[in-house]
Amino acid sequence: MLEKKVAIVTGGTRGIGREIVLMLAREGADVAFTYLKSGQEAEKLVNEVKGLGRRCLGVAVDVRDFEKAKEFIEKVKNELDGLDILINNAGITKDKAIMLTAKEDWRDVIDTNLGGVYNMTRNAIITFLKQKSGNIVNMTSISGIIGMARQTNYAASKAGVIGFTKSLAREVSAYNIRVNAVAPGFIDTDMTAGLVEKYKGEIEKSIPLGRLGTVTDVAQAVRFLLSDSADFITGQVIIVDGGLSLQL
Repeated sequence: MLEKKVAIVTGGTRGIGREIVLMLAREGADVAFTYLKSGQEAEKLVNEVKGLGRRCLGVAVDVRDFEKAKEFIEKVKNELDGLDILINNAGITKDKAIMLTAKEDWRDVIDTNLGGVYNMTRNAIITFLKQKSGNIVNMTSISGIIGMARQTNYAASKAGVIGFTKSLAREVSAYNIRVNAVAPGFIDTDMTAGLVEKYKGEIEKSIPLGRLGTVTDVAQAVRFLLSDSADFITGQVIIVDGGLSLQL
């Protein structure tokens, strides 16, 4: 499906990001991904993608740094011969009640989850505009849609991503560039692995489909948005939460 395409995934070494990297490679794309600290995981993933017959770059990049994001995108274009797809996935959580949320906790989450989307997109969009083609998928969250207690910083950043997605979709649609978002609910990743079993059971009971989502569930939504089947879809948010948001 993505033969001869070049894709970037931010935050690619773990969880949802890792599964998206592998999905892209299986669909025929050459893939570059960013990571922050997971050097060994990055090397392993690069080898796994190359084992699928695709070219791959894994580069340590702090998406909060505009200039580093610019350098990374230029490196990808030079070494993988272009850029067609951008998946803004990198994100962090620092969940606390607002009265306990330090300035640093607020700023780190906003700068990573929302600022990182700007930094990567701003540096990639010039290429997309020049070639009059491109596909951007931003990872948001149901927290950015319905809100979650003790997640004011995270919810604000993810709500910002939704506004960013819709505004940019309007701005660049005339250039054959599509911009969409995926909003996962509770997904079985390292982020949820720390939940005590009792709480995890309560979450599962609150989800109409009766289970946590998988990284594959999310990657398949991304795959759809990148496919020709979604060629008339832009500015949309695909919710992948097993129906959780219907209950709230």
